[in-house]
Amino acid sequence: MSYSIQEIATALGASAVGATDMRISALAEPADAGREHLALATRPDYAAALSQGEARAAMVWDGADWQALGLEAAIIAPRPRYAMSGLTAMMDLGEAWGNGIHPSAIIDNTAQIGPDVHIGPLTVVGARAQIGAGCRIGPQVTIGADALIGENGLIREGVRIAARVRIGARVILNPGAALGGDGFSFVTPEKSGVEAVRETLGDQGDAGAQRYVRIHSLGSVWLGDDVEVGANAAIDRGTVRDTRIGDRTKVDTLVMIAHNVVIGTDTLLCGLVGVAGSTRIGNNVVLAGQVGVGDNLFVGDNVIAGGGTKILSNIPSGRVILGYPAMKMDSHIDMYKHMRRLGRMVADVAALKKAVFKSGQSD
Repeated sequence: MSYSIQEIATALGASAVGATDMRISALAEPADAGREHLALATRPDYAAALSQGEARAAMVWDGADWQALGLEAAIIAPRPRYAMSGLTAMMDLGEAWGNGIHPSAIIDNTAQIGPDVHIGPLTVVGARAQIGAGCRIGPQVTIGADALIGENGLIREGVRIAARVRIGARVILNPGAALGGDGFSFVTPEKSGVEAVRETLGDQGDAGAQRYVRIHSLGSVWLGDDVEVGANAAIDRGTVRDTRIGDRTKVDTLVMIAHNVVIGTDTLLCGLVGVAGSTRIGNNVVLAGQVGVGDNLFVGDNVIAGGGTKILSNIPSGRVILGYPAMKMDSHIDMYKHMRRLGRMVADVAALKKAVFKSGQSD
């Protein structure tokens, strides 16, 4: 697979300059690029490494002096990182699974399989499941009874899709993702210590030893169109209603989304985010790595939470937050600045006390 510089630029809506008939077979970072690679010199600090490799062509930023960088050809993209989306799609070699249904796959005779579907080895498709046209399903995938997968989905190795899960079109599920596990819902016959602490914020009362009884999960999971779920992420089914993920939302590796959670459209949940049960998250929200969100909360549209933030109360739309507990990011940064000064303040107070004490003695 190779493309000319001009073909790539045309596909990306970018400009091609120099030897535009040069053919490119792969992408590389500047220092690692060979003669048939397109180097990704999208910023001046990246371009500085071009001399360490053998690249003859590169994608560069608007205004770059590509000839001074020693290149024979260049693709000039006004927004290089956005152009990377189309460029990497062109160069993606895929999973090399082939086509058709592998003979070792186990497919219930009541399942409905659309045209041009690939199903890999040792995959199991349950009763009455529906798989849309053009889906590519890898090896050792489990698809439960009555599950529905929209057209042109990519279901990677070892994914687990439980019974009655609904998945939209063009969804990507990465290896090991698990959709539709039971929610973590348990209750005690008598009032529990946790319930008491919620009321008192400290005293457990006389709950004593207690046993936990399971609340069954009767709902399922609903994923909109163009959703992506990262490797080993888990999305639990709802207790009665479905857990719902809106169109184009992206869920990173090792994210945990609990029962009854509703997440809007175009939202990003980065690695190790945890969202507790029955919380609602709006549209265009960004939760950075290791953000934790408590149960039964509301996070408004366009909220951005910095890494490690712990959300313990409702967050209004448009807020930028950080810290534990979450607060406005600028306030949190100011607080840290003040904390760094505490040592000096303590020393100053001690010196003042000493001076006052000596002054009192001299009187």
